[in-house]
Amino acid sequence: MQELAMLAVAGVLIIVAVSYFAPKLGVAAPVLLVLVGMGCSQLPGAPHVFVEPEWILTVVLPPILYSAAVNVPVVDFRRNFATIGSLSVLLVAVSAFGTGLLIWWLLPEIGFAAALALGAVVSPPDAVAATSIGKKLGLPPRLVTILEGEGLVNDATALVLLRTAIVAITASVSFGGALGDFAFAVSVGVVIGAAVGIGSVLVRSRIQGQPVLTTAISYVVPFLAFIPAEEVHASGVLAVVVAGLITGHLSARQFAAHDRISERTNWRTIQLLLENGVFLLMGFELTSVISDVAKEGLARTLVIGLLVTSALVLLRGVFVIPLIALLRRQQRRADAFADKMESFLDRFTARGPRPGEERRYDRGVRALQRRQADVAFYASEGLSWRGGAVLAWSGMRGVVTLAAAQTLPTDLPHRPELILIAFTVAIVTLVVQGGSLPLVIRWLGVRGNDAEHERREYARLAGELMTATHSLLGNPELCRENGKEFDSQLLEQTRERTLAMSEGVEKMFVEQDPDSPMHQRRELQRMMMEAQQNALLEARAGGTYASHTLERAQTFIDSQSARFL
Repeated sequence: MQELAMLAVAGVLIIVAVSYFAPKLGVAAPVLLVLVGMGCSQLPGAPHVFVEPEWILTVVLPPILYSAAVNVPVVDFRRNFATIGSLSVLLVAVSAFGTGLLIWWLLPEIGFAAALALGAVVSPPDAVAATSIGKKLGLPPRLVTILEGEGLVNDATALVLLRTAIVAITASVSFGGALGDFAFAVSVGVVIGAAVGIGSVLVRSRIQGQPVLTTAISYVVPFLAFIPAEEVHASGVLAVVVAGLITGHLSARQFAAHDRISERTNWRTIQLLLENGVFLLMGFELTSVISDVAKEGLARTLVIGLLVTSALVLLRGVFVIPLIALLRRQQRRADAFADKMESFLDRFTARGPRPGEERRYDRGVRALQRRQADVAFYASEGLSWRGGAVLAWSGMRGVVTLAAAQTLPTDLPHRPELILIAFTVAIVTLVVQGGSLPLVIRWLGVRGNDAEHERREYARLAGELMTATHSLLGNPELCRENGKEFDSQLLEQTRERTLAMSEGVEKMFVEQDPDSPMHQRRELQRMMMEAQQNALLEARAGGTYASHTLERAQTFIDSQSARFL
């Protein structure tokens, strides 16, 4: 037990160290962790580590998917749903059947069902390495969203295909039956995920002022979605993704600010440890996987793994070509339709509501504004052929491939070779594609929104937020929660302070001079907070104040300091 505890501690320290140094070395952390794991497995006295694949699929995978889904904006996911669906369903199916046929041709003795099972194992890309590189190098936000969405949904397709293929190894399965199972797994998984997501948000929103309790509930939400879905043979992966998307979308309205802050911090930490831990484990287990195959044709197995990898890269590249063509056509149509949409919205708002139809009119205006925003998004956020090349090259395999490969039936012929083929695909794609992706992005010159555009957009949004504040303070019907009026002098002071704040926000985005009064004021405020923190530390060291008083003061200083970071 102590040995396992020490291994866990060493693993966490390695993950933290690699995650810190990887950006400085210009290498994606998952790639470096695989290499570190391979090196650690060769150290003298290195223990044999084996984790049951069911543990990874049931205990590790749900939190990873949930932590990623809860941070994906639902609006962006909806706008890119067709693209994400084509990559995570059609491409996964094409990749599974294509590589399955190749494996069956190279190893005819295992049968087509077993070959298709391995094809399903290696078909879903893991977007962790790609998105970490893309965000660091400033890829277009739409491209990052597509990669994240694909990584969330494609696991469901692959695991359903794998389950069907394993059943087909020992029994006959018709195409209609397989399609029905897939439809059942998707629909029931979505329903369970939606129920868990909505229910958990409602429960957590009722627990006010107790972030520890709401955090404890959030830890079990992925399993509340995954386990029941799997028990009824639906897609637990899809249930987790839907629950995460709904939770992230409703959190802005239902959760308190400190709940949202702790939610982001906690789940990012969990995501870091679990995802990178699996990549470290992948490299560590490679030695034992190779030793299982060493007596039965290691070179041939590695060659087959390289051929399967090449086939996956080729299939993805061929699939992306028509996909980008359709996206560019969508962009041209949206660009041509933008002016018509704006004109129609102006005429609709100028007409105004009919008597008694104010609510219907407001819903119509919001729907039209949402549609106009979608059209503007498609017109301005199109993907170029260079972006398509990055998308085609972002096909690294990872967590699901590692775990699913080891769930193949133990009595399957050539099982060790099939597992090594899957490991080879994962290692090669991570090292070769993941290692070269930064060079590909720089060589193609793919860039996201420039800093000036983001600054103007953020300034516009900040202006809308301040306008809402001014409207509240200028409302003659404004009153306290108990129905009494606010003190007039207090309201006037607040209006003046808010006006000064809004002017300060505008200057903060307009003025770029580091010596401007605005920047000097923010620097001085940060120094004031540091002085308060130092005084608090001295008071803590003196021991003259109660611990709960010190904790309350620390919370106040932290909340104030966060405004100037």
